[in-house]
Amino acid sequence: MPGTSEGNSTRLPPLAGICSYEEAQRSGLSVDDCVAWMKRHHYLLVRLHEIFTARITAEPLFELKTAFSLHAYLCAEHASAFRQRVSELREPPLGLEVVPHPGLKLLCDEILSAPTATELVHGLYDVVVPALIASLQEYQRTTNLLSDAPSVRVTRFCLLELEDVRAFGTQAIAALIDAPTRERLVPWNQLLHDAMDVAGGISGRGDVQEGAEVPAAQYSATPYQYDPVPRRDSRFQDSYNGGVNPEAFLYDERFLARDKVLMMFYKRLREIDVPEMMASVLQQTPGKPWKYYRDMSRQLWDEARHALLGEVGFVHLGVDWSQIPINFTWSLNLNTQLQPWERHAVLFFIEQGLMPRTGKRFEWEVAQKSGIPLAAVFQDFDWADEVLHAQIGREWYVKEFGDLNEAMSYGDRCWSRVMSHWGEYLQSGLTGHLNWWPRLYEAACQQWKVTPDPAAMAFDTTYENTRADLKDISASG
Repeated sequence: MPGTSEGNSTRLPPLAGICSYEEAQRSGLSVDDCVAWMKRHHYLLVRLHEIFTARITAEPLFELKTAFSLHAYLCAEHASAFRQRVSELREPPLGLEVVPHPGLKLLCDEILSAPTATELVHGLYDVVVPALIASLQEYQRTTNLLSDAPSVRVTRFCLLELEDVRAFGTQAIAALIDAPTRERLVPWNQLLHDAMDVAGGISGRGDVQEGAEVPAAQYSATPYQYDPVPRRDSRFQDSYNGGVNPEAFLYDERFLARDKVLMMFYKRLREIDVPEMMASVLQQTPGKPWKYYRDMSRQLWDEARHALLGEVGFVHLGVDWSQIPINFTWSLNLNTQLQPWERHAVLFFIEQGLMPRTGKRFEWEVAQKSGIPLAAVFQDFDWADEVLHAQIGREWYVKEFGDLNEAMSYGDRCWSRVMSHWGEYLQSGLTGHLNWWPRLYEAACQQWKVTPDPAAMAFDTTYENTRADLKDISASG
């Protein structure tokens, strides 16, 4: 027939390019075997998500706090993919909440309860993540690549991003764990590997010695308790400071868009308090559909990413952000004064308030006018993210009310109940609420090689002059 190329058919890749004939003929795994193995992968991903999320708030190191936010989200995404795949393999009810083996439970409980970042980083990135990667690779080598192609695809995507997680972990280990520390960790490291071994490894297919028992718990002998109090490393100075109201400057028409970008980068960096608060909601809200945790983890990571945008913004301008007090009292007060559902209500109330033209669109327009292209890009994506977050709120918060106005009213009431304690922070000496804006602005003008605007330089946003705006000062955006 005209237009055919049958004579070249033998040169084409067989089997849609998935694998060779030889690979397609290996017996591989049964459906039951595949399901049992993938359930173990799912369990580890869910527990990793839990561990990463649980340790965000109280972790002082900014790099770990933001990485945990990303890694929690990635684990949530891949756990969702395995849940979907298991549901396709004749598996109702799915049984995905069943612990596959007490050894795997102990492994995860121990790491969750690790007393310091050193043990935590070792358990996550030196033990569990590499073991999970090895199990995923073994799965690919074992299953029939053609008949089980959908599972292989899920596994490949999971491996791709877990390798990124491992790469970060390798650098974190090098930075935090020296030779004496590694020697100290030997007994606990052995406990973690013993827990995996008695479970037959992550896959469950490893050799288990007859009569082997799950080892005794060490750190998890005392059940883990989530710590809701946010902590920051030494670069974050004067974290109780409420001396500057960025919104008051942003919406003042006297000031240049270029100068307002500084306040927007500050606002972005300050958003690290949102993951600190959202982690508490995720940790203290059990029993929701898995998609809730996946969606909320996406928003949590986005907010951490916004803080990183702020950090990069200051680096771009040549300004040392560690000289600016980055306030943490929003997450502190919400985590310690409200219930999880009430915190979610406040989050939605604030997110929804960013949707009018005076919210995220305004910040993007300011960035467009600033003459700083990077600021425009950052605000463009920040705005898009916040639209998504409002949609997430409508899905998981507003539907509980059935009416947007009622949901907003409840969030407003919850927000109004939060005690700011600004005066107490001042009286107790935790902060002087000093106005740090002139120093920041002057440093930026030196980088820009321009003369500071006297009006902008003199802008007074100190505590005594902004008491009426305390709600705006503490609101994250």
